[in-house]
Amino acid sequence: MDDFILGAIATAAAVAGLIFLRYYRRTRDRFFLFFAASFALESLGRILSVLIPAFDDRNSGIFIMRLVAYSLILLAIALKNLPAQREHDR
Repeated sequence: MDDFILGAIATAAAVAGLIFLRYYRRTRDRFFLFFAASFALESLGRILSVLIPAFDDRNSGIFIMRLVAYSLILLAIALKNLPAQREHDR
């Protein structure tokens, strides 16, 4: 049952990543590209935790992947809100 739920989460993250990738292709805004990469990493981490039993929540590898994924989201938000960027948009 746990593998089924992890698969569902991986699928949802992959779909979210593809949606953000579509938005990036339309707007060429790197904000969406960072979000797409973040969700792709999250999906990959869930898939690896199902396929490789040693790659679970007790392994530091999954935490490093999640740290990178969440850091990409924070970086996207920070870059979007830079003061120089706001003046450029006006």
